[in-house]
Amino acid sequence: MSHPHLHFERCGEQQEIAVIRLARNAKRNALSDDLILALRSLFENLPEGVRAAVLGGEGEHFCAGLDLSALTERDAAGGLHHSRMWHAAMERVQYSPVPVIAALHGAVVGGGLELACACHIRVADDTTYFALPESSRGIFVGGGGAVRIPRLIGTARMVDMMLTGRVYNAEEGERIGFANYLVPKGGAFAKALELAQKVARNAALTNYAITHVLPRIAEAPGDQGFITEAMMAGITQSAPQAKEFMRAFLEGRATKVRAS
Repeated sequence: MSHPHLHFERCGEQQEIAVIRLARNAKRNALSDDLILALRSLFENLPEGVRAAVLGGEGEHFCAGLDLSALTERDAAGGLHHSRMWHAAMERVQYSPVPVIAALHGAVVGGGLELACACHIRVADDTTYFALPESSRGIFVGGGGAVRIPRLIGTARMVDMMLTGRVYNAEEGERIGFANYLVPKGGAFAKALELAQKVARNAALTNYAITHVLPRIAEAPGDQGFITEAMMAGITQSAPQAKEFMRAFLEGRATKVRAS
């Protein structure tokens, strides 16, 4: 998992949390092809025992998008295959073996926004801003943003962002769906780690169903969604960990749901 611009560590009492940081400060953590391939490899090869992951960026920004200085001239076929390479990497994040929480600050722009939207939960701090400047560069989104971003904020908002260069600040971004949580400046990583530790305590099979099956149910016709839901309900409740969780609840050993 060694890459000069991708830092990896494990934390938690049982080393169950993977912490992944983009580390290309001089480029505002802009994504080069080799960095994208390294991300793909990392998520394909997460160590055993990891139950959740936090993805963030070192320095003042999460990620300023595609490294345009590395963008080479391509014909249509080359551009298509380049985009599909990014799709494969982003898919490894979305369909990671474990839930992924993004810790956002500063620029979350272009390909950086596409990467954030591939994560399952996003925490933004007050410095965060969201933008899609591709149209001003004469290009189009190519890392899955045309699919994932409208599902979060709606097609009309994405069209506006791309046509006009509109930038959403942290509060606006949280309101329209780019972020699930908004915290004060400097607090995104701590909050993301707190959420990751909570997520890691869930039954692993249930987490997998939530991140891999639930999005597909949401996109399926109703009758297919219902039968898939029923199958997953049966599979998850039969797992030994789920049975132990249910015993703990019935015996009064489990934490009850309360208003925060």
